[in-house]
Amino acid sequence: MENFASAQWKGSLKEGGGTLSTRSGVLKDTPYDFRRRFEGAEGTNPEEMIGAAHAGCFTMALSLVLGEAGYTADSLDTKAKVTLDPDTLSVTAVHLTTVGRVPGADQAAFEEAANGAKENCPISKLLKAEITLEATLEG
Repeated sequence: MENFASAQWKGSLKEGGGTLSTRSGVLKDTPYDFRRRFEGAEGTNPEEMIGAAHAGCFTMALSLVLGEAGYTADSLDTKAKVTLDPDTLSVTAVHLTTVGRVPGADQAAFEEAANGAKENCPISKLLKAEITLEATLEG
């Protein structure tokens, strides 16, 4: 399976801006810029989207792990806090907070399932992945 997203940028880092789009059209020419990313202006940024992807992926993985243990969740609600160090421009942490309503499960079973999902969801693994690049300069 492959999915695609794209970004376009025009101008300098602080005065310029760009758009983000996904193949599905969920994002279509969605604006992003320096203010949205580093100054808290309204709008999205790459770290917010990583957080959404990680929260969604983890929650689906948790549903899978719970199902394998014989449980079906009534609800699973997850938040992801992505920390970007402005000095090193590095994502230094992702903190997942999840709350579940899972009939028949106790706290220990829920924590075990959540830890398994955290270790094995594809986005958790992505954050440790090899990244390849092809770069072409047009004249």
